[in-house]
Amino acid sequence: MAVPPSAPQPRASFHLRRHTPCPQCSWGMEEKAAASAGCREPPGPPRAAAVAYFGISVDPDDILPGALRLIQELRPRWKPEQVRTKRFTDGITNKLVACYVEEDMQDCVLVRVYGERTELLVDRENEVRNFQLLRAHGCAPRLYCTFQNGLCYEYMQGVALGPEHIREPRLFSLSADVPKVEVLEQELAWLKEHLSQLESPVVFCHNDLLCKNIIYDSIKGHVRFIDYEYAGYNYQAFDIGNHFNEFAGVNEVDYCLYPARETQLQWLRYYLQAQKGMAVTPREVERLYVQVNKFALASHFFWALWALIQNQYSTIHFDFLRYAVIRFNQYFKVKPQVSALEMPK
Repeated sequence: MAVPPSAPQPRASFHLRRHTPCPQCSWGMEEKAAASAGCREPPGPPRAAAVAYFGISVDPDDILPGALRLIQELRPRWKPEQVRTKRFTDGITNKLVACYVEEDMQDCVLVRVYGERTELLVDRENEVRNFQLLRAHGCAPRLYCTFQNGLCYEYMQGVALGPEHIREPRLFSLSADVPKVEVLEQELAWLKEHLSQLESPVVFCHNDLLCKNIIYDSIKGHVRFIDYEYAGYNYQAFDIGNHFNEFAGVNEVDYCLYPARETQLQWLRYYLQAQKGMAVTPREVERLYVQVNKFALASHFFWALWALIQNQYSTIHFDFLRYAVIRFNQYFKVKPQVSALEMPK
């Protein structure tokens, strides 16, 4: 049950200081601008940018009142009576409480109170500097403020691991399965060179024809497509190749379900006949078959990169990194066979 916060104490900005700064610029948030102006930072590790400091001391034996005073400063729009709290008891150095309003904890402030006399062992100024440096490189949550005996920072969604988790190979070796940037650049250049020779026509494409985006009306006997966020002009063979890849599924991917050659030829014959309004030759169908299967490689490549970006920023509960690895693996598995396909004479 939340305790109404007391009146906040005066606050001030707290700056981590180091050597005398360049007289023409202030290192911190303006580092890039100063660098472009020709100023150089004094030697030594980079200084962290300013972080808000509140002159509040939180009682480690009764954290909630002090924590809520900090929340009043950091989240003034939150009504005190609506603030929920959750204590974390795993730590053995500091005390930690989460403060939030919404059940999903998407916006959540962690209040960490330093353990008694831990400053004898820990350089707290250096801790804040490290915190901000890691945050600047995307390796740490946001640091909201410091106070007399602690700090407040962003809650990171996820599960705190236990001994039973860290033994799982997927946790300590999966990222190694993602190709290096140099390899991806080489593959992208190869795709551009290889696929540009296929002369696949550019048409208006859906670009995301997974099963759930296709609606079948059994009464009217027709098919309609939904979700057009990726729709746009693209190569015809990409849209079809992407659709064939989606036969494998998303949550439980199984490329044994990728359509066999005969199924593809039947599908492509119907497609071309509907497009042209007349019968088509086996050569036309075979030509589209080659184009489609080659562009299916581009589909793997595209969605693997998409998954890597989603893994970095999405809040949806889905193992995007695993999905990226699956798509990259399939790309490299089928590439030798598919690249050897030749267009019919």
